[in-house]
Amino acid sequence: MSEQKIDGGKRTWIIASGCAGAVGAGFVAVPFVSSFQPSERARAAGAAVEVDISGIKPGEKLTVEWRGKPVWIVRRTPEQLAALPKLDPLLADPQSKRNADELTPAYARNEDRSIKPEYLVVVGICTHLGCSPSDKFVPGAQASLPDNWAGGFLCPCHGSTFDMAGRVYKDKPAPDNLEVPPHMYLSDSRLLIGEAKQA
Repeated sequence: MSEQKIDGGKRTWIIASGCAGAVGAGFVAVPFVSSFQPSERARAAGAAVEVDISGIKPGEKLTVEWRGKPVWIVRRTPEQLAALPKLDPLLADPQSKRNADELTPAYARNEDRSIKPEYLVVVGICTHLGCSPSDKFVPGAQASLPDNWAGGFLCPCHGSTFDMAGRVYKDKPAPDNLEVPPHMYLSDSRLLIGEAKQA
């Protein structure tokens, strides 16, 4: 009888030790396995973002996050596009030449500041102090806007205004137009932000 009790005790001890070892191995394995995943910092540093733009109606805006920044995708109406050339005399940098390499890729250095005129893709951060401007798409006189307002964006912090191509108006605190991030179209309904076709 005493042999059976010893064997039972040994068995219990072996089982308990095995369970403790398995739990310990699990604790060791979790950080090791998770180290293969990119860190939040690495993700924020530059992973491209694919966006379905098929649901954006003319006159609407979709906001997505890229590199921790809001990126606006605006589907402009024919009226909004037609108004852009008329605004050039009122703008600080109508041809997007200032800081062009930093703020406007070569494929967006045009009147629309876009690859496809219908879609505006810009980083939604004011170039003055980093505030986020508000949508003011409806034309006409409004509070804090001129009577001949053609539609665009208003930064509520210090009053900088931008047109529907993200171009800053003259005599405003913002020194530059809104940034156009690198982007390309994968199809008519898919947009990739963070990468551009190589020339």
